[in-house]
Amino acid sequence: MSAEAADREAATSSRPCTPPQTSWFEFLLEEGLLEQHLQKPSPDPPPVQLIVQFLEQASKPSVNEQNQVQPPPDNKRNRILKLLALKVAAHLKWDLDVLEKSLSVPVLNMLLNELLCISKVPPGTKHVDVDLSSLPPTTAMAILLYNRWAIRTIVQSSFPVKQAKPGPPQLNVMNQMQQEKELTENILKVLKEQAADSILVLEGALKLNKDLYVHTIRTLDLLAMEPGMVNGETESSTAGLKISAEEIQCQVCYDLGAIYFQQGSTNAAVHENAKEKFFRTKELIAKNGSSSLHFTIDEERLAGYCQACGILTSSSDQQATPYSQIHSCMKSGNYQDVVKIFLEDNLTLSLPVQFRQSVLRELFQKAQQGNDALDEVCFKVCVCNTVCNVLQGQTVDIQFCQLFLKPNKEKIDFLLEVCSRSINLEDASEALKRKMAAFLKNLCLGLEDLQLVFMISSHELFIKLLKDDERKLLVDQMRKRSPRINPCTKPVTSFYDIPASASVNIGQLEHQLILSVDPWRIRQILIELHGMTSERQFWTVSSKWEVPNVYGNVILGIKDNLTRDLVYILMAKGLHCCAIKDFVHAKQLFAACLELVTEFSPKLRQVMLNEMLLLDIYTHEAGAGVSGERPPSDLISRVRGYLEMRVPDIPLRQVIAEECVAFLLNWRENEYLTMQVPLPLVQTNPYVKLGQLLAATCKELPGPKESRRTAKDLWEVVVQICSVSNQHKRGNDGRVSLIKHRESTLGIMYRSELLSFLKKLREPLVLTTILSLFVKLHNVREDIVNDIAAEHISIWPSSIPNLQSVDFEAVAVTVKELVSYALTINANNHFWLIIQADIYFATNQYSAALHYYLQAGAVCSDFFNKMVPPDVYTDQVIKRMIKCCSLLNCHTQVAILCQFLREVDYKTAFKALQEQNSHDAMDSYYEYIWDVTILEYLTYLHHKRGETDKRQIAIKAIGQTELNASNPEEVLQLAAQRRKKKFLQAMAKLYF
Repeated sequence: MSAEAADREAATSSRPCTPPQTSWFEFLLEEGLLEQHLQKPSPDPPPVQLIVQFLEQASKPSVNEQNQVQPPPDNKRNRILKLLALKVAAHLKWDLDVLEKSLSVPVLNMLLNELLCISKVPPGTKHVDVDLSSLPPTTAMAILLYNRWAIRTIVQSSFPVKQAKPGPPQLNVMNQMQQEKELTENILKVLKEQAADSILVLEGALKLNKDLYVHTIRTLDLLAMEPGMVNGETESSTAGLKISAEEIQCQVCYDLGAIYFQQGSTNAAVHENAKEKFFRTKELIAKNGSSSLHFTIDEERLAGYCQACGILTSSSDQQATPYSQIHSCMKSGNYQDVVKIFLEDNLTLSLPVQFRQSVLRELFQKAQQGNDALDEVCFKVCVCNTVCNVLQGQTVDIQFCQLFLKPNKEKIDFLLEVCSRSINLEDASEALKRKMAAFLKNLCLGLEDLQLVFMISSHELFIKLLKDDERKLLVDQMRKRSPRINPCTKPVTSFYDIPASASVNIGQLEHQLILSVDPWRIRQILIELHGMTSERQFWTVSSKWEVPNVYGNVILGIKDNLTRDLVYILMAKGLHCCAIKDFVHAKQLFAACLELVTEFSPKLRQVMLNEMLLLDIYTHEAGAGVSGERPPSDLISRVRGYLEMRVPDIPLRQVIAEECVAFLLNWRENEYLTMQVPLPLVQTNPYVKLGQLLAATCKELPGPKESRRTAKDLWEVVVQICSVSNQHKRGNDGRVSLIKHRESTLGIMYRSELLSFLKKLREPLVLTTILSLFVKLHNVREDIVNDIAAEHISIWPSSIPNLQSVDFEAVAVTVKELVSYALTINANNHFWLIIQADIYFATNQYSAALHYYLQAGAVCSDFFNKMVPPDVYTDQVIKRMIKCCSLLNCHTQVAILCQFLREVDYKTAFKALQEQNSHDAMDSYYEYIWDVTILEYLTYLHHKRGETDKRQIAIKAIGQTELNASNPEEVLQLAAQRRKKKFLQAMAKLYF
């Protein structure tokens, strides 16, 4: 060892291993310590963390003498920090898998841009315009690394990401996360715009048939030692870690395959390119071995890509998997080939049972949609699956039994073919042979036709599998069993063939009856069932078949049993389909029922017409009505006709009247309800009366108070509904006690019926009107502390003669339920949001109240980017927000909100700022204060407490030029508006 080397070793060994009072990045700036740290078995901090620290320090902005933020300076310290980050990446061999897992997109973007800079890639030059073959090897490799990372990042951004569970809301952390998210989105936007260029660069790299080099720690040290270095540029770009041409092609093919696969979702032809690249990757790995690569490839993911490409491209080559072949056959309708694949797989058993069942289910679904030609295919696939299950020791499923209810020669022939081709008797184990033999034996025992039994028992496979004794025993059993069908019996021509056991067939038909929604099929099944037994009432088969009592009494009075069952079941199924919004089948069932009852019962005919009217209302409201399209005029005429109907002895359902009146209110048929509806109808139908009063009140809302007589009438009707009926009862001790009945019989309807009706309304003006009525009724209570605000509240009377008669608890519950329902209709109605917030405020739920106050402001100001209208954030609303913040111990927020009032409440603000136990971000909020008096008080307060840092923050806030009192009024208002916006947005992030 030379003397100089010994001196260097001694000097290095004498250095301390841990820095006592310096940060890691400063400590590692010393010569040689970075390499020493990276060579440790488990370096702490890890290499990727060092990259983050180096680049963060190098990219810190500077502040000049005028306190203006400047870009990071290009000085020696920052250049060395960037070089150290590159050296750490070089230690990791520029493995993008490792770097992407640990570094964020902005940090990795900065790192690779520094690599481009140090590798002499001219800034501002499009990579697609550069000839890679003419560049130095390290420069070409840097360009490849950047463009590989670009398309990998695009692919990765398309995958769903599980959101991390957020912790307690912290404004600074949330702002930092939001900034990083925005920066990442901007980088991704640029990368996606340049994606086509990156793909061309990588496609060009596949034509390079030469090795390239990537920078190592040694080459980076050489760059640093050159005296002519400017911003890391150097001529030494031919040394480094050698990457062979085949390794480069392997990585580039894989990355190109991934981006092509992603683009294939919108362009199927691109999947061919992806397939070509993935299979080329597979070939290169097989040729060179994955261990020889400097960069790793996830071979499981590669296999998945290859399989997916094989399916999506409908590959017909020899390497196509059974999955892709079946997918292609199902897509093209070549079902016979599906049977062939299943039959061949019975010998290898490579397809999972679940996959086989899923294919069979898909075929059954297509057959049920009317493709009768698939019945035979379903049977053949089911037979293949059944034999496969038998060989694997599983039981025979019910589908096979159902399809084998009517066996014939063709079915037996195919079954025996499948069994013969599914087992190789020379190589099969004894256990496998016994399973197949037991299956064939049980199949014979289940057959009634002796000719079919003989076909199986005389087959070559059966003879080889069963011994002579077993075959003789089976024949004896077949002869001794008594026939269950008399061959002399005249066959019954019916909708369903009757199998051996009548009780089994009845159960199967009842099962079909429960599942079917086809009126013709229901009729045919009932005809069969009544032909088999006359003792059953088949309308009782399912407990789910429910018909309203008002209809049931009429239907069950039908004398003919078949007609009674059919009418009852059709109506019950139709009502069920309405309930689950299956309006197409409901209309078919009701139309069939209407056609049936028209022949013998005018009463039931009118019932069905009424139900079909209700169905048409539901259909329009769930379809065209959602987009605001008005109903056809004939539907409105039928609704009016129903309300005016005067046919005696017709059973009527209350819900139809409710829906009809709600329908007219929702589509603003106020003229008819107020002027044209017959007077006897108003007097006899409480829903029509309520609808008339609501329509008249809404119609007169723009008018003067003197014309609002109808508002008073509506008020009196609702007050009467919400009143309690008092009764006196004498107890055993002789005392008289007062009993309150919640559901009063004094009104035109019960409160529960009123609430049910109101929840059918969707017209905003009607909902706002009835909401304001209940809010006013809630506010007239004598012991109320916090009023609830509402629109149009002034039209209602301000007092009630007999307060004790009103059930205010029920009123409060109704207000809550109504506003919750209204917000499901329109969650962005700021007046309804204010009502919800006031309710939470009145019930001491301050955090929820703030949520809705902020939401009300957000929806009417484009998330506070515009000014919140003063009729939304009134002084009362601001004061309630102040109280909420105060009771939540967020005292700095209180002081800021005090500025929002028309006259700043300095007393409350100063008192809040004196509180030292605040649960908000405190001094982080000072940037949102625009009132200089409050800022001056803060400066004084922090000076008095000796809080120097916080005092400096307050002084900095005061010193902003836009808050200078000499500024024009417009500038001061703009400064206040900007701070209002930022503060309210920060509050929304905390409480949303």
